[in-house]
Amino acid sequence: MTRQEVSRKLRSVEQFPSLFFIGKWIVLSALVGILAGSASALLLFSLNWATDFREANTWIIWLLPFGGLLIGLSYHYWGQDVVKGNNQLLEEFHTPRQIIPLKMAPLVLFGTVATHFFGGSAGREGTAVQMGGAIADQFTKIFRLRPRDRKILLVIGISAGFASVFGTPLAGAIFALEVLVIGRMRYEALLPSFITAVIADYTCRRLQVGHTHYHIDIIPEMEFPFLIWAILAGIVFGLAALLFSRSTHFFSDLFGSNIKYPPLRPVIGGVVLAVVVYLMGTTKYIGLGIPTIVDAFETELPPYDFLLKILFTAFTLGAGFKGGEVTPLFFIGATLGNALSFFIPLPAALLAGMGFVAVFSGATNTPIACTIMGIELFGIEGGAFIAIACVTAYLFSGHSGIYSAQVIGSPKHLFYGRDRGKTLTEIDQKHKKKSGKQ
Repeated sequence: MTRQEVSRKLRSVEQFPSLFFIGKWIVLSALVGILAGSASALLLFSLNWATDFREANTWIIWLLPFGGLLIGLSYHYWGQDVVKGNNQLLEEFHTPRQIIPLKMAPLVLFGTVATHFFGGSAGREGTAVQMGGAIADQFTKIFRLRPRDRKILLVIGISAGFASVFGTPLAGAIFALEVLVIGRMRYEALLPSFITAVIADYTCRRLQVGHTHYHIDIIPEMEFPFLIWAILAGIVFGLAALLFSRSTHFFSDLFGSNIKYPPLRPVIGGVVLAVVVYLMGTTKYIGLGIPTIVDAFETELPPYDFLLKILFTAFTLGAGFKGGEVTPLFFIGATLGNALSFFIPLPAALLAGMGFVAVFSGATNTPIACTIMGIELFGIEGGAFIAIACVTAYLFSGHSGIYSAQVIGSPKHLFYGRDRGKTLTEIDQKHKKKSGKQ
């Protein structure tokens, strides 16, 4: 038997290509996971330092306009080709143009740390995802990978960043698969995504960077009345997600249309934020807001906390400061759930946990990832409540979200069947045209 015949027979056995596929992606996943996990560890360490310094020296908030100027100038002169952030990763997945510049990672790291150091309200997920995506995409040119392999690389970059920054490898892997196309998943990237998420999370933990732990004490048995209450809570969480997405886009459009010189936008935004924080006399609504999130599971909070966090975060990001949206979404969801305990006969901690992931689900259109995240963070006991809240919030947030480059693969309901294949930006523009005609 000739060598060609042996090779042909081996290729005819499906398991041999599978072994090659696994071997190749174990190597690539390990490289991306270690590098992205290390980058997330650096991010988390830097944010802890920035937060501790700011809280010990609150006068630094008066320099927020200066911090905004630094961020604005850095992106204006060195980051024009990476300014789209998370949406750029999604756009490169759907319509590839060029390898994502590696400078995206240090620029977004600097911008995020500066935002938190001087007192902006932002998160960290966007930063970790952008760093992971930029790092992963470099291997496209190093190994001269084909376009279909590059798509998997982008997926595992997102997976690594998300999993390591929150300590949720299962949710991170599913999030990377689910966020790209609404209602569809990329199953060819399933194994690489999970492998990378586990390695990235392990790397971050080995570097002695901890994650916040939350606990739900009382979880009732799922009964029909509680099912209805969980659905009603999910509707409210979905509307809160919609409000956050619309507010972020509103402030972004407001600054973009009225201030033509981009570096000036975070300067003016910084002045407004510094004055508002001074007048309010509290730093509760800036930064990550982790202490308030923890309190939402343990004590009664003012019912307006979630609204103020929406305003602070939407304004901060709309003005051009850097950081993610997800941790603020956790804040919004947990405090809203805490407030709903006044009206809904479910334990406050359970409602806070449901809101924690459900508002995130509605804003990112990733109900499965958010359900898994809730189970990873709070335990399987509340899984039914978490799942119902996440899926309901996903439905009631409408065809909107914080990632405007998301493509609709399967509409949330039949009324939007014609919008399959369009991005959320295109949907939004269509609605604006209809509103203008009316």
